[in-house]
Amino acid sequence: MMGGAERQEAGGRKKLFSVIHTVVTMIKAIADTILRWHHRPWRRVLLSGYIQGTRKFTVSDLQKGTIENKRTVDDLYKLSVNIKKIRRLKSWVLYKDEAYVEETANILKEMGASDVTVANILESCPEAFLQKPAEINTQKSIWNLVCRKDKELISLIEKFPDSFFICRSPTNQRDNIKYFQDLGLNNKIVSRLLTSAPQIFCNQVENNKKMVDALEENYISLGGTKENFKTWIMKLISQDPFVLSKATMTMEENLKFFQDLGFRNEKVLKLLSKLKGFVFDLDKDTMEKGVLFTMSTFECDKEELREMVMKSPALLYYSVPLLEERLQLLLREGATLSQIKECPNVLELTPQIVQFRVRKIKELGRRIQDQSLEVLNGTKKDFETNYGKLQVRKERPLYNPVAPLPVEE
Repeated sequence: MMGGAERQEAGGRKKLFSVIHTVVTMIKAIADTILRWHHRPWRRVLLSGYIQGTRKFTVSDLQKGTIENKRTVDDLYKLSVNIKKIRRLKSWVLYKDEAYVEETANILKEMGASDVTVANILESCPEAFLQKPAEINTQKSIWNLVCRKDKELISLIEKFPDSFFICRSPTNQRDNIKYFQDLGLNNKIVSRLLTSAPQIFCNQVENNKKMVDALEENYISLGGTKENFKTWIMKLISQDPFVLSKATMTMEENLKFFQDLGFRNEKVLKLLSKLKGFVFDLDKDTMEKGVLFTMSTFECDKEELREMVMKSPALLYYSVPLLEERLQLLLREGATLSQIKECPNVLELTPQIVQFRVRKIKELGRRIQDQSLEVLNGTKKDFETNYGKLQVRKERPLYNPVAPLPVEE
């Protein structure tokens, strides 16, 4: 028979084994849950449960939507929508209790959308059928302010469904559309902004107005006129609408930098037109390094520097390693420093473009060092025009009126 001490020790071991068994059981349960996690329908809801915009995924969605909404899926099938694509990209929308697939499709069809167009829109932006019909009609009335024909509007919605269905702020959108129209932007430009930069229309109009007023103040302080400012701001916003979301302090600091380089006000205004939205992205440290690189490499004084910058503002915002790389490539291809100094905007061309154009010119039997580098510049169409002129000169030499004519004796 076991003594008291032995029985106590045996009881302790039994309790220890019991604890270990419990822990092992818990670990197995956790491991089993993790292994089966991938197959649970609510996993996809939890991982992708959000909309980029005003609506957010909440815990209640997980509690309510553990299976797909059968009516939503059936309605999508009837419209020949690719359900697999939605499950792969935004499966959470299929778990929503409230969905308006049929109603959304009817609104789009009333606007002139074909069955194929409706399916494309719902596949690309399934958040569309989560909007209430009244919300969609409100958004339609807002976009009709700049795109009056429903046929054209449907074309925009098909190309940019997220801009139409997700970015919604009716009051701000109406106010900003009117404000941009009052600035002089035509409806075509405003509709392009609505599709490419819908966020700026969700800003309070006072914020956008404050930015434009600050830009006007700086422009006028440089000697510009209100008429010219109106033209400049129209071009600026149409080319880069996101400038309205940037800080005016950056622009003011950069303007001071230009003035410190010796640019007169009228030259600064021209530089602003050339830089466009880049004036908000310029970094003082990058500009200072670019100035030092340009002056030391091309052995130029301040006046020559200003001339080069006016020809190629990229000297201010390209990094020194990038400028060095492109400079060395041009030198290897046969260009000289004096040629590049005379035509610095050739540094804005990528290495691939430079190599291709140089090769084409060499095929004509011409050397780069004997040409103006302007022949390399410009768009693809510009180069083809310049290249065509060189080709004509090769095939048809210029007539020399003083050269002796060959005469048979």
